[in-house]
Amino acid sequence: MELIKNKIVLITGASSGFGEACAKVFAEQGAKLIIAARRDDRLKKLADELITKYKTEVLTLKLDVRNNKAVAEAIDTLPDDWKKIDVLINNAGLSRGLDKLHEGKIQDWEEMIDTNVKGLLYVSRTVIPLMVKRNTGHIVNIGSIAGHEVYPGGNVYCATKHAVDAITKGMRIDLNGTDIRVTTIDPGLAETEFSIVRFRGDNERAKNVYKNIEALSAEDIADAALFAVSRRKNTVVAEMIMLPICQASAAVVSRKS
Repeated sequence: MELIKNKIVLITGASSGFGEACAKVFAEQGAKLIIAARRDDRLKKLADELITKYKTEVLTLKLDVRNNKAVAEAIDTLPDDWKKIDVLINNAGLSRGLDKLHEGKIQDWEEMIDTNVKGLLYVSRTVIPLMVKRNTGHIVNIGSIAGHEVYPGGNVYCATKHAVDAITKGMRIDLNGTDIRVTTIDPGLAETEFSIVRFRGDNERAKNVYKNIEALSAEDIADAALFAVSRRKNTVVAEMIMLPICQASAAVVSRKS
């Protein structure tokens, strides 16, 4: 796609799941990538794959989005040409547990709030001014159906994704009058490492989340991001809610026997 070729795309949480899939889809279209995540070994492996397969340019950033100082330093020390970020995909996020609120673990709450809300804010606060200066860019925030509904045990995670929805709408209002576009993509059930992270490595419990259903894939979300970013300049895909056909709402899922 000519609209994507040679564009600089920054993706957070790029070492797995939606972020990794986005990196592959955008690399295939000729984008130049800045891939960021905490797991440096995975980033380097992904970068090698993208460079070899798609002959594109890739920078890796070992980055914890929860650390505001580290985020600012990482962006500030990019080579000047790489600071001309055309697309920011705020993908880094996680969920922890399914405890009732009054039984919840404070550490779980802090991890979700620090990553899903504050991390998105830190990255956005650092990158968006660069876009404003050039009067061009596109921000894609990866939200969730949990940003529209609250489900049992979802309390704080759902609150963080409701925050992503509100922040996205606030961004769009604040950037109105510029040529910068803002999109949120809100998946339902998607089979990635999400549930393994939620249950802290309990693979059996994670597998049960997707038992007897065909969930969305990471590639589905990456395709949606590519679609949103590749529309003509005058068109904003403001919000996309994506569900597998077996899912009617956050808590209504038809499972095959």
